[in-house]
Amino acid sequence: MDSKEPSLYAQAGPSVDMTRSLEEDSLVDAPLISADALHSAIRREFQTVPTHCLAALLSLLHVVYVVLSVCVAVLCVLKFGQVEVCASVLGNVLGNSVIVYGKVCLWVLVLVFTRCVQHHHSRARRRGYLCFYRQTQGLKELPLAVHSAGNVSVLVVLAARLSSPVQTYLLLSILGLELLVAVPCLFYYTVKVVRFNRERAAPDVSQEEHSHTYSITSLPTETGFREGSCLEEVVEKQADLIEYLKQHNTLLSKRLLNLTAQH
Repeated sequence: MDSKEPSLYAQAGPSVDMTRSLEEDSLVDAPLISADALHSAIRREFQTVPTHCLAALLSLLHVVYVVLSVCVAVLCVLKFGQVEVCASVLGNVLGNSVIVYGKVCLWVLVLVFTRCVQHHHSRARRRGYLCFYRQTQGLKELPLAVHSAGNVSVLVVLAARLSSPVQTYLLLSILGLELLVAVPCLFYYTVKVVRFNRERAAPDVSQEEHSHTYSITSLPTETGFREGSCLEEVVEKQADLIEYLKQHNTLLSKRLLNLTAQH
């Protein structure tokens, strides 16, 4: 029984070695993919964030709303204009009610804008732009917070049941304060998004690898925990980085298969 086993192994040995040699030869003879081709394939995947147009449009609508509200308050509520024209345009609706209705419509637009911005910024984070996502995380939610606080202030003014002139002046003050805070915020956000789209930078991981490769005295990255850093922030960054690396490896495998098939 023992004498037969070596003979079987001896017979199977050359065939196994031949199979391995054929597989190794096929791998060696396979066309090599240049790093430039793979880098260019990944580089083409940069997608712009189109929310700067929405931010500019929302700023314009906000300015138009405040201007129209001032006109309605001055001409129709404070009676500094032609009352007949206001009555023919507004009908039986009070001027302050028109301002409040417009405020509600503007808040709905800001809410839709915030949801749209959150969607596009989440996609940018999944593509590896973690720094851009964190830099604009509080900035993109500030207009909604400002308008929500303005709505609360308007409700307080309406619930106080003040005289019509005082109520109108308070409403205009709230609208003016909202304009002074929300529009500069949207303008700053627009500048950051336009700059991000113009730079067309690589994902954060690729930038860190490039800086570590070509810089001798490169600073340490923020993926690890060190003294003085916030543990929750580090854990969140690591989670975002792991999620991006998983998607990046999947995409890289697909690119390799496609380029290998082309060659």
